[in-house]
Amino acid sequence: MLCLRYSDNGEDAEDLMQEALMKALDKISTWSYSGKGSLYVWIRQIAINLAIDKIRKKRLRFIPIDRWVRDNIPEPTEEEIGSVPHEKLLEWISRLPDLRRTVFNMYCIDGYSHKEIAGMLGISEKGSAGVLAKARKQLKEEIKRYQNEREQ
Repeated sequence: MLCLRYSDNGEDAEDLMQEALMKALDKISTWSYSGKGSLYVWIRQIAINLAIDKIRKKRLRFIPIDRWVRDNIPEPTEEEIGSVPHEKLLEWISRLPDLRRTVFNMYCIDGYSHKEIAGMLGISEKGSAGVLAKARKQLKEEIKRYQNEREQ
């Protein structure tokens, strides 16, 4: 599931998962047990790092995001989120542009701070927050569109 969240499609997700597992096997001697779930957390971090590396390799040109006007986007309500099937949300997240999808996943799902995201992606903290705002706006629009279609 993690690899699918960071990839454009199922095939890329499978490649990412396989690459992460191969790297984990190669580096297993560097892992040390630190409690239940520590192996999972270690492999998860490998997969996230590989996903970020793939985005960097695409040589995306980052627009100076600090200059973007940050929209005041309210969080979706519980009712709005609850009315959307989980699969739909995952589909919409997967369709976000690479940078938006990555920042959204890292902040909202994986729990990284904007400072950590900025360091890993080579953007500013404000840039990370701006990208997240754009991702949330795009997802909120998808939720509204979905709700309107259901009402008709």
